[in-house]
Amino acid sequence: MRILADQNMPLVEEFFSDFGEITRFAGRELDPQQLIDTDILLVRSITKVDANLLAYANKLKFVGTATIGTDHVDQTLLQQKGIAFSSAPGCNATAVAEYVVSSLLALAQEDDFSLRDKTVGIIGVGNIGSRLAVKLEALGCKLLLCDPPKQAAGELSEGVSLDTVIEKADILSFHVPLVKEGIYKTKHLLNHSNLAKLKSNAIVVNSCRGDVIDNSALLNFMQAGGGLSLVLDVWENEPNIELALLPYTRIGSVHIAGHSLEGKAGGTDMLYQAVCQQLDKPTTHKMADFLPQPEFMAVHLGATFSDANICQLVHSVYDARRDYGLLKNGLNSEGFDSLRKNYPGRREFSTLTVKCSSTANAKRLSQLGFNVIEE
Repeated sequence: MRILADQNMPLVEEFFSDFGEITRFAGRELDPQQLIDTDILLVRSITKVDANLLAYANKLKFVGTATIGTDHVDQTLLQQKGIAFSSAPGCNATAVAEYVVSSLLALAQEDDFSLRDKTVGIIGVGNIGSRLAVKLEALGCKLLLCDPPKQAAGELSEGVSLDTVIEKADILSFHVPLVKEGIYKTKHLLNHSNLAKLKSNAIVVNSCRGDVIDNSALLNFMQAGGGLSLVLDVWENEPNIELALLPYTRIGSVHIAGHSLEGKAGGTDMLYQAVCQQLDKPTTHKMADFLPQPEFMAVHLGATFSDANICQLVHSVYDARRDYGLLKNGLNSEGFDSLRKNYPGRREFSTLTVKCSSTANAKRLSQLGFNVIEE
């Protein structure tokens, strides 16, 4: 059996070597002829799986994407060809939510405000948005939840409209799939017509898909004096991003919000399980067998630990400002895709055991995702 896997997917050899020969490829450079005699194709979001790519796929049985989003895969075509498909919903949801938390705490520290005083609009309340909501509640934020498809289906009774979020939110965080047309279109949700309606000092976070925000309109708005604080992990036209936006970005990165070791490995794990099911094989591997031990494993909180120290605790595991430094210092010399490929590993909050004596602190830190032991 021949397996083609994206070069940025971790632990493919550990999970899949039992099935056959593994060949790695650069996500944007996969040649259709490489799929000749390939049985399994494992991709990430930068590889478009369409008719052109599958032109020579004579033996392909399974396509898997180690991502939550699936807009880069023509699932209808796969179904017509009888090729099984699986994605990895939720695999990096925790990592993305922690990217947002880390970024917001960094801005709160730099601008001397408390998240308890802020109203956060979460646009898209799926795997990521719902987990982010739990974490932000632990930080005392007021929440506005916006997810029109869920609201129409009666799955989000407390949901509000995007117009309400734009009018009332101090912070907007986008977590929607990219939908290019239809009643629930998400392409350019934030655009020329509604940017001016945001609060003058609002924080805008995009860690889903770059096309959700009209980057040209955003640049024009900022150049005209827009006072937004921008946290951008994703950009239109990746890897050829709008460089002129960088000076207006408070925290930026190269589409790596979900790239914790746990998040990336979780995607590979989910595809491994899907392949095992497809081939009717037993699952003999699990993610915990392959992940390295974290550098910091435990911390004991003192009696004086308070809200002011939560930022320190979060950033002891992950500070998103590191990734902005990588972007600014390496984009011109290395390029967007190289920075993604060589992204240094980071861990999730759950890898740190926090020992504390306060029940209130234990509850909040557990909500944030830390492994808490109350003493």
